Amino acid sequence: MRKQHDQKECQVVKALAIIGGKWKLPLIKRLTTGTKRYNELFRELEGVTQRMLTKQLRELETDKIVARKVYPEIPPKVEYSLTHAGKELHTVILELEKWGKKHTTHR
Repeated sequence: MRKQHDQKECQVVKALAIIGGKWKLPLIKRLTTGTKRYNELFRELEGVTQRMLTKQLRELETDKIVARKVYPEIPPKVEYSLTHAGKELHTVILELEKWGKKHTTHR
């Protein structure tokens, strides 16, 4: 029984490793409304640096949460959107928001 519990807990740890970080959930949430370009995301995420935004987007792309599409134009046009796995996170984010509203009203 203990081993089964450890395996389930391990999956939670793996999931949190993918979506954890200050900017990943806000990025995913912004992309739930549709495809966005880099500068749109940069403007919408007040306080993020370009370096951090690039890093977080690359990690989400590596983890197959975000898709990056480059158009062969000059200057290059790059768009970001959620993959199927990324779209599945929308309900998780909504539940986290509900939980946050319920349990963090004192802050």
